[in-house]
Amino acid sequence: MFSKKAFEIFEESINNYHIKDDVHQEFINPYEKGVEQLLYRKNWIDTVQWHYEDIIRDPDIDPEAALKLKRKIDASNQDRTDLVEYIDSYFLQKYQSVQPKDSATINTESPAWAIDRLSILALKIYHMQEEVERDDASAAHRAACQKKLNVLLEQKKDLSSAINQLLKDIESGDKYMKVYKQMKMYNDDELNPVLRGQKG
Repeated sequence: MFSKKAFEIFEESINNYHIKDDVHQEFINPYEKGVEQLLYRKNWIDTVQWHYEDIIRDPDIDPEAALKLKRKIDASNQDRTDLVEYIDSYFLQKYQSVQPKDSATINTESPAWAIDRLSILALKIYHMQEEVERDDASAAHRAACQKKLNVLLEQKKDLSSAINQLLKDIESGDKYMKVYKQMKMYNDDELNPVLRGQKG
């Protein structure tokens, strides 16, 4: 099933990142084409941004460094959105010959945005597992994190099932896809009033 393959790729990306565990490390995609390439790239962006968010919360961070990092987070958010749209384009092309039934309905989110949530969930599971296994943490902390991990694993099961069902419904014509390009305004110098005011 698609969700299983996607989650395995997300885990591969997360594990590869943590070999060096450095936000500045070179990105190397082991997949040269196809949706696998998109999924790996998508999760790598999420993984780097996860650690950007850790760094920027350091109360002793230099303000100038924090501003530079905020710019990187903004750029990362745009890259993340772009990758989601590329993944949805893959599904649109894959199911382009499917004729939706007259009774077909639209989902609250596109397949790629659900997969985006699965990618973030993979990161939550990885880092919660780390907390469960921490030697320097108290038994109470590890037990509390184990309970949280159990919930995350249940979410993984439910979300994976829902994604697979959505794709099955689209393939059978019971659901149809309609993708709205994300109208990001804060990066657009025509839509962001602060950026617009700096032109001319």
